[in-house]
Amino acid sequence: MKKIVNTALIYAVIAMLCGVIYREGSKFLELTEPTTWSLTHSHFFVLGMLFFLIVLALEKEFQITKNKKFSTFYIIYNMGLILTGIMLWIRGVFDITKSTNITYDKIISGISGIGHILLGIGIVLFLIILKNKTKEKVDKNESYEN
Repeated sequence: MKKIVNTALIYAVIAMLCGVIYREGSKFLELTEPTTWSLTHSHFFVLGMLFFLIVLALEKEFQITKNKKFSTFYIIYNMGLILTGIMLWIRGVFDITKSTNITYDKIISGISGIGHILLGIGIVLFLIILKNKTKEKVDKNESYEN
């Protein structure tokens, strides 16, 4: 449980830093149009902090960390979120500099896509873990009723 709480806390801090840097950086650079920097704030808050707070609530009920696949989910999901956040930040730099380099654009899109794929795999793994744990709990409760 401590690991989940710490993960949520770290993502909350990262989200706040991204929000402050986006807001103050936009003012400093006198940006009038939004950049993808703004998306890092919401991605880290929702997919990081909020998601892991939900995991924490489910941990209390289902002990999902005891599933042997949990560490695989945890590593893949976090790698995906961090990679996605970094690529959003890099895309924001390209937005600001108004770079039109097609090669870099494709590289950024490709690596960002890998981050999203890892996030997707992590979510599917989490849902499989949750499904197995809920099934175990239902089976355990049914055996008490019989």
